[in-house]
Amino acid sequence: MPLSLPAHVTAVDTDDGAMVLLDERTGKYRQLNPSGALILRLLLQGAPAQTAAAALAQRYPQAHADVDADVARFIEALRQAGLLRD
Repeated sequence: MPLSLPAHVTAVDTDDGAMVLLDERTGKYRQLNPSGALILRLLLQGAPAQTAAAALAQRYPQAHADVDADVARFIEALRQAGLLRD
């Protein structure tokens, strides 16, 4: 099953390639930098975490060694915050 935003989360792209998430239950905003926004966009389109990691590694080749773990931590952080669901 692809990942998705819960009904209480609104995502808005910004002009600089970043993204803002609003948790309507708490009123808290979370800003994602362009890397986080890229990962989330791909996941929401149905791409697996490995595809998101590969896209990030292509954009930032110097980070290639850690990118799989970074994407996994990012996904888990969004889940724990209630901003992403399976």
